[in-house]
Amino acid sequence: MLTKRIIPCLDVKDGRVVKGIQFVQLRDAGDPVELAKVYDKEGADELVFLDISASHEGRKTMVEVVKRVAAELAIPFTVGGGINSLEDMKRILRAGADKVSLNTAAVESPSLITEGANYFGSQCIVVAVDAKYDETMGTWRVYTHGGRTATDWKVLDWVKEAVARGAGEILLTSMDADGEKKGFNVQLTKAVSEAVSVPVIASGGAGNAADFKDAFVAGKADAALAASIFHYKETSVSEVKGYLKEMGLCVR
Repeated sequence: MLTKRIIPCLDVKDGRVVKGIQFVQLRDAGDPVELAKVYDKEGADELVFLDISASHEGRKTMVEVVKRVAAELAIPFTVGGGINSLEDMKRILRAGADKVSLNTAAVESPSLITEGANYFGSQCIVVAVDAKYDETMGTWRVYTHGGRTATDWKVLDWVKEAVARGAGEILLTSMDADGEKKGFNVQLTKAVSEAVSVPVIASGGAGNAADFKDAFVAGKADAALAASIFHYKETSVSEVKGYLKEMGLCVR
């Protein structure tokens, strides 16, 4: 059985880590370099860094901050936000990232997934999907530009397309659950996990250690990502892992 991964997420805006609720009401959560050091020491399996306003503001990811964070890490490091071309991917990987996360650019130009996968290998390409339930669709809809723009894609159709084009991993965020701390959207996570053959990272809604167990067992996720509960010391990576081990789950 593959070990389940616990992944803290640094949502970065203007050089600072921030966290909100359902992608709004952002508040400061600290310095990305200092937080990265803490999570590395605590036993996080990976770290995700998302420049959350880069696509919306039409600019590139903050390479200097990425370099500073990468210098402190001994664990895999995924970076996303404002990556729109193969050259952008090269820049981010040269700065110290192990994987790149594509969201808005992948939806707008799906061939970018294939381009990246062909050049760097699928293991390097994470497609991030911001999902929100849509009554008119009767299913989850894909959003881009940091959750600001609704697309015509149904989530299950889009993740299958992304994997077919070479995505090696899906980072799935439930916008409905994000920041609410009431648990991951297990129904959404399970649907996506069953629809694709690559690892799925559950994101949005973690409130306590038991929520991670639900994401792994009921949601069939391969990894689970959280931000505010780690940033604001409501729990720690090591506490979550200790609980999961007690529950019989395979973690590092």
